[in-house]
Amino acid sequence: MKLIYQKLLSLLLLLPFSAIAEWGLNMTQGVTPISKEIYDMHMLTLWVVTIIGVLVFGVMFWSIFHHRKSKGAKAAKFSHSTTVEIIWTIVPTIIIISLAVPATGLLIRMDDTSEAKITIKATGIQWKWKYDYLDEDITLYSSLDAKSQEVAQRDSGQNPMEHENYLLDVDEPLVVPVNTKLRILTTAEDVIHAWWVPELGWKRDAIPGFINDNWAIIEEPGTYRGNCTEICGKGHGYMPIVVKAVSMEEYEAWVDDRKALKLAALESQNKTLTMDESMAEGEKVYKKQCLMCHQANGEGVPGAFPALAGSEIALKKENTLEHLYRIIYGKNLMPKFGDQLTDLEIAAVTTYERNAWGNNTGDLIQPKEVAEARKNQTK
Repeated sequence: MKLIYQKLLSLLLLLPFSAIAEWGLNMTQGVTPISKEIYDMHMLTLWVVTIIGVLVFGVMFWSIFHHRKSKGAKAAKFSHSTTVEIIWTIVPTIIIISLAVPATGLLIRMDDTSEAKITIKATGIQWKWKYDYLDEDITLYSSLDAKSQEVAQRDSGQNPMEHENYLLDVDEPLVVPVNTKLRILTTAEDVIHAWWVPELGWKRDAIPGFINDNWAIIEEPGTYRGNCTEICGKGHGYMPIVVKAVSMEEYEAWVDDRKALKLAALESQNKTLTMDESMAEGEKVYKKQCLMCHQANGEGVPGAFPALAGSEIALKKENTLEHLYRIIYGKNLMPKFGDQLTDLEIAAVTTYERNAWGNNTGDLIQPKEVAEARKNQTK
């Protein structure tokens, strides 16, 4: 028992210096019309219940104090009062109806996705987000940023609290224009996820086989962060959401840049890589896509994620095609990257995995080999 008290005391002494979440005393007001309406509705309800609480408890405490036995108060002998019962039925009913009417109107407005100017489909994937801009034929994959992945590694020696936006930043934010009605569809490829950015005022489950939707008009430029809020597996805490709201001119310039990048990616499929080029590009792809499971040293996580360093699939020449298939189409817990990576990126990361951490096979995979693997394998 003495040891337990000592531990409790030490925790209390350390509490002021420990890492704690940001304190908040109220809801997030948000940057969209709906989020502000929700906040106003919340404040109205809060004041109503606060006034009711003050009145009820005030009368109760006054009655207890002034009708105590020590003052000679005698208990009244009655069973009920019809008038009081009618009052305490009618008054709460009026209060509830007066709150329900504006709340119902707000719920109806929250579901009105009509007249949206831009439609984006957000798809949850273990463990990242895929965004399809349906009006622009643009697709991007938003993954945890490289610095957070580096800090999160076992024995990284880095203090997460010293990294700004640790586990709250991504490599590809969702870019949208301000003062424009956005319709955001949510779904998932594998398990149930949930898309939530507090400043937008709502969250939606992302369920495989279903499409949920909501809308937002972001009124203030800025970067707004959120998370997947449905426990979705080992990497649940590693799939943040970042929305970057910019002016319409900046958004249109960004769209043009994305389309140019898409065209450049298509043209790169015919490129022949040198070993140095492939290893440099492969390392970038590996750190972005593979690091969390297979670790920086390629040794994986025993019992969960297999090692690549010294593995048969990476060392044996006859397993080269299987190596490509596994990256393109996935296997078991290994997700498929065929839709996420270009032929050049898959060729580079395969080359990297077959030559890093002492594997040193000398194998150099070219984009055309990846293209051929896609044709030969049907899934």
